[in-house]
Amino acid sequence: MYKKIFTILGILGAFILCTFMLVQNSNDDNKTVIQFASWGSKSEIDILKPLLNRFEAENPDVKVDFMHIPQNYFQKIHLLFASNTAPDVIFINNHYLPLYANAGLLEPLQGDNTFYKKALESMSWGNTLYAIPRDISNLVIFYNKDIFDKNGIAYPESDWTFSEFLKISQELTKEGVWGVSFEEEALFYLPYLMSEGGGILSDDLSRLIINDDKSQKGLKFYADLRKKYHVAPLREESASATMAQMFLQGKIAMHLSGRWLVPKYREDADFDWDVVQFPKGENGSVVPLDTSGWAVSKQSKHKIEARKLVDFLSSKESIQQFALGGLIVPARKDVAESIYFLDNKKPLHARVFLDAIITSKPTPVSVDYKEILDNLKGKFEYLFN
Repeated sequence: MYKKIFTILGILGAFILCTFMLVQNSNDDNKTVIQFASWGSKSEIDILKPLLNRFEAENPDVKVDFMHIPQNYFQKIHLLFASNTAPDVIFINNHYLPLYANAGLLEPLQGDNTFYKKALESMSWGNTLYAIPRDISNLVIFYNKDIFDKNGIAYPESDWTFSEFLKISQELTKEGVWGVSFEEEALFYLPYLMSEGGGILSDDLSRLIINDDKSQKGLKFYADLRKKYHVAPLREESASATMAQMFLQGKIAMHLSGRWLVPKYREDADFDWDVVQFPKGENGSVVPLDTSGWAVSKQSKHKIEARKLVDFLSSKESIQQFALGGLIVPARKDVAESIYFLDNKKPLHARVFLDAIITSKPTPVSVDYKEILDNLKGKFEYLFN
């Protein structure tokens, strides 16, 4: 099936072949040119470009051709692989890694205990590591301390339960403020399923478990937050505003989200806020753990130089730069446990993101995971609305 997809994409991607061949063949300075592709916001790219300049300075015989693809990233990476013009180094996440690894398009790599074990698991396929992790993506509860103070409600603590979470959400929902956020993507309902012992796919990827009792229990609790208890906004009540925007507007007291929002909340929030671990269901506090990192293309003609770049980007010094702005949870333990991550800026309890790694679970992802999510989307759209 996937060979057919890549064949079709090869035809579609033929038009870009000449362009990239020109880039690959331009070697006026007698340097080895390696291509590196990544998505990323302006703030990420502002960190990345000086690092690439430093790599070139330390490796004067290598030039990095940086391909910034801010939109439709994996669609374009598909085309490049299909037309045999894939970049030498590819920034990738655990949701798409199985597709490329299973098709034999990525080089096996070596990791060590410098990185969180779950991050390495997340970047592996068939017990083989195919990307060196940069960051860990997990979910915590951001909460507006001013709204809690106004209502005389104690701040949540890490051992709170689903029932306590619901009670607090109900107490906070008043005067145009909802207790908690609600988003319909799988990322945001998975914590409710996993914390009850369920999920979407079984750990061995052999079957769907979304209809199992434990999964349905978590799913019902999540849907009831919006439809039964109305402690989360209905779709028409949030209109075009995102949950992050509503949190910043003081319309949502608690927001389930990830570390990527920290820079925005530091800059834009005019109220006091902090984070706390996701509440406990029957199976404890379990959120999905996702990872992004750097892979080397099997098609690369410069694998030695490509691996040098991956080693450089995943070094302690490089990851420190990514951690400084508050954007990521570092996959390197030595950076995560340092002042570069545990600084004195908000959130006050930054260690919550590290505590969540301990109880989190790498998202079970199959080759056809995106197709599974697409099939569930329509069903859950009806359930949630």
